[in-house]
Amino acid sequence: MLPVTIRPGRLNKGIKGLRTFLHAMLRPLLTAAVLACGISVPAQAQPLANPVATFAGLDKITGRITRFDVYIDETVLFGALEITPRACYNRPASDTLQRISAFLEVNQMSLDGSDERIFTGWMFADSPALNAVDHAVYDVWLIECKTSTNVPPPDQR
Repeated sequence: MLPVTIRPGRLNKGIKGLRTFLHAMLRPLLTAAVLACGISVPAQAQPLANPVATFAGLDKITGRITRFDVYIDETVLFGALEITPRACYNRPASDTLQRISAFLEVNQMSLDGSDERIFTGWMFADSPALNAVDHAVYDVWLIECKTSTNVPPPDQR
């Protein structure tokens, strides 16, 4: 191995030159690599909107579970709860996100006929406890989103 001698002042110029060289040569290569990775990432599938949401409801007093279909923007009464789904989406089974989701509004009806909003938000069928309706007597959770049901639409009743 050859002995290396370093003269004062030359080391800084050598490091600066090396830094400039690496900066000039590697920056375009790294940029190209990042862009290539970005292109190869598969795009997220768009959710599919459905006209019907299927829910399950538990009456905690009787222990009875009821399954019911609700059309989007239709309001149904489950016990003392008025449930109105505003949107219901499915994603492909290969998607790693929440595959079935619905946006809904839930009001609690009182004996005098007035109502109080107790829930507004997204509900996920894959994680029912993630964003649940908090009520002392009733539990409601999303089961699925469907394109059709045997329940006639509201305008045909």
